Amino acid sequence: MAEQLHSAFESSLDKTNVILKDIESAYGWPKAQRNQSYAALRTVLHLLRDRMPVQESAEFAAQLPVLLRGIYFDGWKPEDVPVKLNRDDFLYEVRQGFPYDVQGGPERVVQVVLDTLRRHVTQGEWQDVKSQMPKDLARIIP
Repeated sequence: MAEQLHSAFESSLDKTNVILKDIESAYGWPKAQRNQSYAALRTVLHLLRDRMPVQESAEFAAQLPVLLRGIYFDGWKPEDVPVKLNRDDFLYEVRQGFPYDVQGGPERVVQVVLDTLRRHVTQGEWQDVKSQMPKDLARIIP
């Protein structure tokens, strides 16, 4: 039993690291900037989570590695969602939550993180997520 738990945790950690490495690779960041890729992922995940209705948010989270699911739900207040954010509001909130200056600004951060997440969930789920976004925000979602 303990081996299964250890294996499940390691598998989740490995999958989370793949996602972080994908973000770093898209930017050309070295692993030494893991805090930066984590901050980008966490910020975008929280804003995406808060923008979706509870049911859709839970369905999306079910496809994330367990470790990322914990990050995703950290601080979540389901009674306060969905938060109405248009594209500009979303990008503003990314800038507030992601304190690094990077090439392409907050819009590029969103595109890189969402493109990475898109590759780690089913296409059907991704379309469900995208359909929950306002049209102006959906245009920047891969």
